[in-house]
Amino acid sequence: MNLANKLTIFRIILVPIMVVIPFFKINGEVLGVSITWLIVDAIFIIASITDKLDGYIARKRKEITTFGKFADPLADKILVLAAMIMLVEANKLPAWIPIIVVAREFIVSGYRLIAVEKGGKVIAASFWGKLKTVTQMLAIILAIIDNNPFGALLIRNLEGFNFILNLLTTVLMILATIATIFSGYDYLKNGKELFK
Repeated sequence: MNLANKLTIFRIILVPIMVVIPFFKINGEVLGVSITWLIVDAIFIIASITDKLDGYIARKRKEITTFGKFADPLADKILVLAAMIMLVEANKLPAWIPIIVVAREFIVSGYRLIAVEKGGKVIAASFWGKLKTVTQMLAIILAIIDNNPFGALLIRNLEGFNFILNLLTTVLMILATIATIFSGYDYLKNGKELFK
């Protein structure tokens, strides 16, 4: 097994560790953020870095494998959806955002299955797909350490750092959701010949 695939497996292994951490309720805070959520954030950041690293290594070493093509996007979906569900459970994110993400992933995965079966070409990630990935990762990183829920600046009197953090989190999450919708639409539009 090559290094890129090992990094993908490592990313998958990090997900259950990230999910279990909040059960331990580690006491203490750093800059108003609980140590528990800082650890969760650190794990998510490490996993996000491996996402970029494994693809780069596979391309540079020309070690792109069938396993990597299957496992890499699967690991990304597991990581993002696990983090979003944790944020919903912690009342930091409304459920409709991960619902849109899940719906898009089902649609795109279904499209990919049809493309493989019909011998269709794989559509490269569009601008919207790249924007979705970047904004999702950044929004989740900020949302994990934001003590206020999504959109709190509209209903609470936030000041200083709390206001800026919540504003950035909210704007990035909205951008990520819009990019998720448009990237899903791009897949359907560019693959419409498969449905004829």
